[in-house]
Formats: sequence, C-alpha cells, structure tokens
Amino acid sequence: MTITTPRHTTATDRPGAAGESAITDPATGDFVGCVPHAGPALIDSVIADAARAAPGWARTEPAERGRLLAAAADGVEKRADELARWNQRETGKTWADCVGGVAAAVGTLRQYAQLGPLHRGRSLQGAHGAVDLMAHRPHGVVAVLTPWNDPVAIAAGLIGAAVVTGNTVVHKPSERCPHTGRRFAETVAETLPDDVLGVLDGSGAVGAAVAADERIAVVAHVGGSATGADIARTCAERGAKSLRENGGNDALVIDADVSPRWAAEQAALGAFANAGQICVSVERIYVAADIAEEFLGELAGQAETWRERIGPLVDLPHRTGVHRLVEQAVSAGARPIAGGTIPSAPGAWYPPTVLADCTDTMAVMREEVFGPVAPVQVVDDFAAGLATAAADRYGLGATVLTADTAHAQSAITGLPVGTVKINAVFGGAPGGAAQPRGISGQGFGFGPELLDEMTTTTVVHWQAPGQAWSDRG
Repeated sequence: MTITTPRHTTATDRPGAAGESAITDPATGDFVGCVPHAGPALIDSVIADAARAAPGWARTEPAERGRLLAAAADGVEKRADELARWNQRETGKTWADCVGGVAAAVGTLRQYAQLGPLHRGRSLQGAHGAVDLMAHRPHGVVAVLTPWNDPVAIAAGLIGAAVVTGNTVVHKPSERCPHTGRRFAETVAETLPDDVLGVLDGSGAVGAAVAADERIAVVAHVGGSATGADIARTCAERGAKSLRENGGNDALVIDADVSPRWAAEQAALGAFANAGQICVSVERIYVAADIAEEFLGELAGQAETWRERIGPLVDLPHRTGVHRLVEQAVSAGARPIAGGTIPSAPGAWYPPTVLADCTDTMAVMREEVFGPVAPVQVVDDFAAGLATAAADRYGLGATVLTADTAHAQSAITGLPVGTVKINAVFGGAPGGAAQPRGISGQGFGFGPELLDEMTTTTVVHWQAPGQAWSDRG
C-alpha cells in the first residue's frame, strides 16, 4: 500500500507558515516539526482513490480482511516504540501512557480482526415457503477524524472496525499530533490493498471538507462537541451518517457511606490521569455534606502526589483555556485548595488543581475543562448530587461511589449518559461499547456494536417464483 506523503520538516527547519501545523514539545517548548495541510486537489485525490477501491474491498472475503488487519496489528506492535516516541513529543503524554496507548491499539486491531469475519446478519420469521433475512453490507467510504489525546488507540478502533467490515477509509488525524497519526495510518496501510486506507493532514478545515464530500458515506468523529454538531448538520443535509463521540462533562457523585480517603483517590485518578485530558475524565464532583470536609482534605493531598505523575497539557493555547476557567471560578467564589497557578517552567505544564465551594452556575462545573482540575460542589445528600449531575447537556459518562445498592440502582436509571460506572472511575470489560447522548454524540463507539455502525442492513425477502399472493403465510 502506498500513501502520498507530504513534506514533514524536522526541528532544524523553520517554524510553520500559513497552511502548516507547527508542532512543539509541550514538555519543553522545543520545536518538533512542521506538517503542511492538504489542499483541495490532494483531498479530492485521496477520496477518489478510496471510492474507486471500495467495491473491490467490499467483495474481499471477510476472513481475508481479518487476516490483513491482524497483520497490520503485528506491524503496529513492531513500531510501538517509534509511535510512542512521536506521541510523547507531540502531546506530552507520559511514556507509560504512550506505550499503553499503542498496546491498546494493537489489542483493538486484533479484536476486530477476529470479530469482523464473525459479524453476521439475522434470519426473520416469514411466510411458509419464503426466506426472510437481514444482511450487513459496508457503507462505502468512511471518514475517520480523530483527536490528539489518545491518537493511536482511538484511530485503531474506528479504522479497524471500518476496514474489517469492507469499507475503505480516509483518515484525518488531529493537527496537534500529525506525525503520530500519519505514521500509524501508514503502518496499518502497509498490509492493505492500495487505497483502502488513505490519510490527510490538516486543520479542522480539512476535516470539514472531507465531511462535506458526497463520496463519504459515514463520518466517524471523536472530538469536541461544537465540531461534532457541525459534522452532524453537514451529514444530515446530504443524507450521510455521522458517528460521534464528542465532549463530556462526566460527573462523580460521592455518597456519605464511603471512605473519604478512597473517594479522594478515585476522584484524583479520574480528574488528573493524563492531565485530565481523557474523554471520560472526571470533570465535576458532588460530595455529600457529611463527609465533604474530610474528602476535600484528602483530595488536596492527592493533588500533591499527582504533581510528578502527569505530563503537560497538549499546548499553550489549551493551558490558557484551562486556566481561564479556573480563574473565572475563583472570581465567582470558588476556593483553590491545591494548584490553580501557572508554573514558571517552560512548556505547557499545569498543576493538579482542586477547587472547593463550587456552584452549578460556574462554567468550570458546566463545561468540559479537559485539564487536571477537580471542581467540588457540596450537596445535602446522594439524591441531591444525583439530581444535579443529571441536569446537564452532556451525556458521555458518570461515576457514583456508594455502598448502597438502591442508590446504585437509582444512578443506573437516573443518569442520562452512555456509561454509568459504580465504584470505579475507569474500567470495563473487553469489548465494551458506549452510546453517548445529548451533545456528547451519537452511535456506538468501540465493541462489537461498532461493527453494526460501520455497516448498513439489507432486508431480503426471497420467495419461490410464481407463488400467488393469496398462498403466502
């Protein structure tokens, strides 16, 4: 498989000009490289190639598609260190997180290599003498638009599910980690036939052009809610399908019957891991008044232990946005009990931050901060916290910490989110899927259900010729 590769400059070249992404290391501020954005001619060429390749790839035996995807997983595994190094230099993630992201990508590709050939239709109960069934078929060309916070693992899921079900793919990785995204796509594409997987570099304008192209049947997007809403409108206008996992404002509701220390450990893990730059990070915390004081003390202590365990934010503009929300909250009455200041060191570092005395009118509680910030609101009891957590525009996930089974059940039925976690901010069974709600997106991401999203269903009624209508049934 060959991919047209634009010029990628090195640290010895000049910083980026118009139409290029200039990447700096978030940990040091050192220049990493420039990547030019795809222009209209290249966008048209890559989509045209994918459209031409689609019929042949759809006719390829499912077992063969699975075999080739498994070979791609092997290739990614061999280049794990290289991909992890690019990821660390471009996004600032810790080395362990970068290596873990590549390992997750390898596992995901192998999972879909196995599940793809087993993806089956359904038989229906029809008339005697007739056969009724549903058969899955690929959509055609799928656009995969992925973010910077876990660029290899997220791309692996969407690309793997699309390719193994017979679609061709046009992939646009985030302009914040273009070297990582392109190298991953090139590695996967090496085992596939020509033009089954193409890649385009560029900003949101390139993604918008791809999403608007009539030859794109599905747009799979992981990223911000505003961009996702634009994609949904574009797809609706031209009759294409959008599959979106967008922003989240995941709540953590803490009952009065749990250990404050353990609750603080869970809150810190959820809010500070990967510097709070995870789609399902804990974004807002509601703690029952009976344990609030002890919990806040423990959480402030946890913030200090996390200082050396996280990397920087992805870049300086993102840090500016995170700090602005913290400053606004403090101006409105929130009390910083850990962090909350910009370090003097080079790079885009930001300390684990805990804000007490927050209210649900503050933007830090209502919007996705996407940084290592734990805003805490004290509530009367679990029911009050649950009700406040549920009154939100986002619908990605939420966590409750409780020893009360009735309270856990009320969370499952009362939280309008795709994933409810009980007594663990992270985790889940292999192959688990999620179906976000509200402005957090639409459709299943990951798991066997993603294979359904990547295919369309043909309903077949097959009856012997010449049989009279009155004889049916």
